[in-house]
Amino acid sequence: MSRSDFPPGYDDSRLLSNPQPGGGYPASAPPYGFGAYGGQPPYPQPNDPYRGQPPQPNDPYRGQPPQPNDPYRGQPAGYPPPSLPVIPVIPSGLGDDEGFTTTDGFESTSVRHSFIRKVYLILSAQLLVTAAVVAVFTFVEPVGVYVRKNPAIYWVSYAIYFVTHIVLVCCKGPRRRFPWNLILLAIFTLALSFMTGNIASYYSTKAVFLALGITVVVCVAVTVFCFQTKVDFTKCAGFFTILGIVVFVTGIITVIVLSFKYVPWLHMLYAAIGAIAFTLFLAYHTQLLIGNRKLSISPEEYVFAALSLYVDIVQIFLFLLQIIGFAER
Repeated sequence: MSRSDFPPGYDDSRLLSNPQPGGGYPASAPPYGFGAYGGQPPYPQPNDPYRGQPPQPNDPYRGQPPQPNDPYRGQPAGYPPPSLPVIPVIPSGLGDDEGFTTTDGFESTSVRHSFIRKVYLILSAQLLVTAAVVAVFTFVEPVGVYVRKNPAIYWVSYAIYFVTHIVLVCCKGPRRRFPWNLILLAIFTLALSFMTGNIASYYSTKAVFLALGITVVVCVAVTVFCFQTKVDFTKCAGFFTILGIVVFVTGIITVIVLSFKYVPWLHMLYAAIGAIAFTLFLAYHTQLLIGNRKLSISPEEYVFAALSLYVDIVQIFLFLLQIIGFAER
């Protein structure tokens, strides 16, 4: 290949655009493509860690002639190379914008165990707080009497519960951003604990303990079943959506009817539907937590996972409390 086949170097291009007096090329112009820098003049440039260094034996580029399609070789010294686009690498199995994934969201057993352990630690703290508040409302009679005489306190706690619940479920930013996610979860837990204690104050101590015991048995049985069974509840996401709508509509109808006239069988029917529905919800959310199913919760959504399990357990307790309290009458 002749010398004219290669693009001009730095000195030649400078002379072509701004010829020097006397014309021609300087006698000291370096040979093209055969120097220690692959077509670059062997002059050290500032902030260049490679200039001024001898060719390395294992460097496949040093000492090679410039290639026609190589955007770096044959450029003037110090010419900045074109910036390459940064392509983000998303690990397989991580959750999407909604916090769910259709594949196994855990790349290793250690990641799965760490996620499950974190969720159940948060859930244990929530249940301990709720149990303590219910115990205060149940065993300290003046507290129960006071909240029953002042229902406005209950509705304030319900408003706080509703707002924090909506924020944690619908807003991904606050739900994933530490420490705001834990702060919102703590406020939500206190509000729901106060509501649960307020409702428990209307029932006898025996009914509260009996409902608590049945709730513990149901939750342990459902959790063990979900860890052992091959049945995939996450495939039935549409069914659980419809079930949630049914429970919500039934609850609205029951509240409207009971506000005008108390119908015992309607109250019992709603309590039975709610207890069964939230037991199924507990199984569904537990399998989302475990992973290795059609759908699973992203490891980043530990607050959402703990929130879902906590609401399911508290709702099971409240519905069982209504059934037992009605049976005692």
